[in-house]
Amino acid sequence: MKIAVLAAGTSTERDVSVSTSKNVCASLRRNGYQANMIDVFFGTNEYESADAFFAADNDLEKTAEKMLADTDSVEDEVAARKETKASFFGDNVLEYCEAADIVFLGLHGANGEDGKIQATFDLLNIKYTGTDYISSAVSMDKALTKKVLVSSGIPMPKGIVLNKNQEIPEFPIPCVVKPACGGSSVGVTIVKEEAQFKKALEEAFALEDTVVIEEFVSGREFSIGVFDGKAMPIVEIAAKDGVYDYKNKYDANGAVETCPADLPEDVAKVMQHWAEEACKAAGVTTLARVDELLNEKMEPFALEINTLPGMTATSLVPKEAAALGWSYDDLTKKIIEISLKKYEA
Repeated sequence: MKIAVLAAGTSTERDVSVSTSKNVCASLRRNGYQANMIDVFFGTNEYESADAFFAADNDLEKTAEKMLADTDSVEDEVAARKETKASFFGDNVLEYCEAADIVFLGLHGANGEDGKIQATFDLLNIKYTGTDYISSAVSMDKALTKKVLVSSGIPMPKGIVLNKNQEIPEFPIPCVVKPACGGSSVGVTIVKEEAQFKKALEEAFALEDTVVIEEFVSGREFSIGVFDGKAMPIVEIAAKDGVYDYKNKYDANGAVETCPADLPEDVAKVMQHWAEEACKAAGVTTLARVDELLNEKMEPFALEINTLPGMTATSLVPKEAAALGWSYDDLTKKIIEISLKKYEA
C-alpha cells in the first residue's frame, strides 16, 4: 500500500506537524507500507515520479530537518502566493496524493485540520485519514464547536464569542481568552486580574479575528481519545508549572501525564460518555481527542475536539493506545484501517 504522509503546512503548529509526520511515516514503513512524507505547502521536486516518491527509503530525519528549515520562509511565501494567486499546494503534492492508496494527514491547525484540505481531497477522490471536512471545520472553530456541543446538552464552560473591532464587553474574572481556531494552546491566556484582560485579547487577536472568552474552571485537566466512536482510557495532565501551554505540551518534562487517570470509575465513565457524545454531536468519526476539565465537585466540562491528534513522542493518544495494549505501530495501522472503512460502499 502506498501512503503519502502530509506534513508541515502554514499554521502556528507547523513544526509539531513535522514531528508527528516523521514518527508516523517511520511507523508506517515498519508496518510494511510504502510511505513517504511531503510538505503540503512547499512540496518537493526531489523525485522523478510518484512511484519513485513512494519507493524511496530516504532519511526521514533529514527530510524533517529540511521542512523545519523552511519554516522561516512560510510567512513570506504565503504573501507571495497571495500576490500571484498561486496554489496553496506545493510542487507535486496533489499528484503524489492522487497516486496514494490513502493520505495520512499529519497536519495540525489551520489549513490542515479545519476541513479545507479534506474538502479538496473529497472533490479529487483522494482517500485520507481522519474525519470528514464538515466535522473538521466544526471542531476546529471553538466558537462553532461551543454552539454545536452546548445545543446537544454537552457541558462546557460558559463563554462568549468576540470579533475584532467589537466593543470589549465586561466578563467575570478569572477567565480564559483564546483564538477561536488556534491549536496547541497558542495564544491562550488565563486572565487572573482585570489588568491582564486587554493584553490577552490583543495577543489572541494578533493571531485571529475571532476569539472565545470563557469562564475559568478551576480543576484537573484531562484528555480522552475517541477511536471509532469509543472512548479510550483517560489521560490526566498535570503541568509542572501549573499551565499546560505550548511549551509544556511538547517538552518531555513539561507535565506529568497519568494514563489511565486516577478517577472513580463512575466519574471516568461519565467523562468518557461526554467525549463520545461530543464527537457524535460534531459528526466526528475515525479518531479524535476531546479535552475536558473536572472541577472540585467532580463535574466534567468539555473544552474542545481535536480531529487530528498529535502523534509526537509526547502526544497523548499514543499514551492512551499503550494503556489499551497497542504499540505505536499498532495505532498507526489501526488508523489506516479505520480510515479506509469510510470509503467502503
